[in-house]
Amino acid sequence: MPDNNQDEEQNERKPRLKPLAEAVDSLSLGISIVVAVLLGVGIGWLLKRWTDIGWLFWVGVFIGIAAAILNVYKAYSKQYKAFEKLAKEDRYAIKKQLEDDDEDYGEKSY
Repeated sequence: MPDNNQDEEQNERKPRLKPLAEAVDSLSLGISIVVAVLLGVGIGWLLKRWTDIGWLFWVGVFIGIAAAILNVYKAYSKQYKAFEKLAKEDRYAIKKQLEDDDEDYGEKSY
């Protein structure tokens, strides 16, 4: 019976919400792009309305698009760092394994 309690404790310790958190993180990128562009359009519309200068609307749109691109860049950088960390693990070091295998077969003939 003690084994059953240990299994239950281990199941409780496992992160149940990790897959959900990863999905929300991926979804949040799409939402942040849309929100950034909409905020930029809103800012441009307000500036145009307050000042009666038509090109200020496009300044706001540009700011929104720039913010969306910045969000994509930040997400890419975060994923790239995670990939680099994963690539340094020994079990995923395929390039190193291939280099070790080449030594066994002698000179490359291609």
